[in-house]
Amino acid sequence: MSAEKTILFIGGSGVISHASVARAAALGHKVTVVNRGLSSSRPLPDGIEYLVADATDHAALSAAIKGREFDSVAQFRAFSPEHVEKDIELFTDRTGQYVFISTASAYQKPLVRHPITESTPLVNPYWQYSRDKIAAEGVLTAAMRDGFPMTIVRPSHTYDNTLIPTTGGWTDVARLREGKPVIVHGDGTTQWTLTHTNDFAVGFTGLLGNPLAIGDTFHIVGDYAPDWNSIYQYLADAAGVANPDFVHVASETIARAAPEQGPGLLGDKSYSAVFDNSKIKALVPEFGTTIRYDDAAKAQIAWYDAHPTEQRRDAHWDAASDRLAAHARAI
Repeated sequence: MSAEKTILFIGGSGVISHASVARAAALGHKVTVVNRGLSSSRPLPDGIEYLVADATDHAALSAAIKGREFDSVAQFRAFSPEHVEKDIELFTDRTGQYVFISTASAYQKPLVRHPITESTPLVNPYWQYSRDKIAAEGVLTAAMRDGFPMTIVRPSHTYDNTLIPTTGGWTDVARLREGKPVIVHGDGTTQWTLTHTNDFAVGFTGLLGNPLAIGDTFHIVGDYAPDWNSIYQYLADAAGVANPDFVHVASETIARAAPEQGPGLLGDKSYSAVFDNSKIKALVPEFGTTIRYDDAAKAQIAWYDAHPTEQRRDAHWDAASDRLAAHARAI
């Protein structure tokens, strides 16, 4: 095992971060987590130092860590270039590595070639979230030239038991079980890479404190890219639905009917996303896909069935699904 490192996680109970916190602790590192409050659905293991502070309030964050230094700082809660600029000021000369969680949705949309590599252009005209992450990366790249020890990580669609990957999440599952039509964007044949958070954690923790990762960028995504028709079918099978009623609707039509879904569909999910993972595997050979979604869908349904209070319906998406299905069948 590598030598013990001191690691600060800013955010640590989210879908992407919690498994990485647990793995870092299991590897014997000294882990500190700072956020506004732990998620009851994702408890952290014993032995982790926990600090309460709002990560968007740099004065509060600075007070919480009390001038301490860390081998690595993993920033999961920065979403703007302004936030990253303040982080650079706060952590300069106080960490050997600042790891920024960006996003694979930053890659060029529409894509012009596959597979996606870390050198694929960063252009997303549809999603402000992605553009803000791109701008934050630019700030870090400039700071790196002045000696700031940064690493950029781009996750794609990372999930755990709580994050159902379809447009409507649990609402889609409830509709499946009720025999109602469930909307699938496009014709359902585009491939989509899904990465379980436990697999992501292997790649991520392998970069922490790794000198070969300093000043570089890595996407950490799975090798497994089923098409959307398969993803929805896996959920139907796991939910015990023998004859699901899937209705295919163009992403642009969905975006007009449910504008809140537009950026994520038009700026990400509408395009096949298949990645070249050779760069992360060169540094972390043990990284790979060990959990496929055909199995994970069963675990998700089991988790929700065991936690009925988490089975929250989205009334707006419910209504939009009915309208979209009726319109598609009337054409």
